[in-house]
Amino acid sequence: MSRASQKLTNRENLLNQGVTLLMQQGYHGTGLKEILDAVLIPKGSFYNYFGSKENFAAEAIQHYIDPFINQLGSHLQNSSHDALSALLRYFNELITELEKAEFKGGCLLGNLMGEIGDTSELCKKSLQLAVHRYRDLLQAGLLKAQQEGTVRTDKTAEEMADLLVNMWQGALLRMKIEQSSTPLKQCCENLLGDFFKT
Repeated sequence: MSRASQKLTNRENLLNQGVTLLMQQGYHGTGLKEILDAVLIPKGSFYNYFGSKENFAAEAIQHYIDPFINQLGSHLQNSSHDALSALLRYFNELITELEKAEFKGGCLLGNLMGEIGDTSELCKKSLQLAVHRYRDLLQAGLLKAQQEGTVRTDKTAEEMADLLVNMWQGALLRMKIEQSSTPLKQCCENLLGDFFKT
């Protein structure tokens, strides 16, 4: 393996491990040594990849949201389903995954918003970017659903996407304390199954 590809692999491994530990232990509870030990990279090398723990967390946020954006995008691009059905299928898939994980972790974005959203400017900007990327894709799906005639048009797709993100984040927090997928199901049923529909 070339040095450049090894560096990319190391970087990917650091981000994967970082996301896992940040989900489990939070920003302040996760030490760099713990991440480095798990992926067998010497401590001095970390700064060649990220420069600081704060930079690392900001990149881990984008690394975390990428698979969700890809998963949602795949559902929306599936031509065998209308956009509203695609959104419902996507969220039902997430609910199933959270049930299998026994409601542990929740959402890294929501967790870090609460922990460092107002103390780290760099991480706040990364969190905003991640939320906006996600919201924009939901907005595109809702706009398509409006064009297909399945979603109301007296509200903008952007307004509904913001509402969906906000309610989903709240439902994820409630899920953690209730140890139940009921808040998530209520969010989807009340919005996608009722309030947003024509």
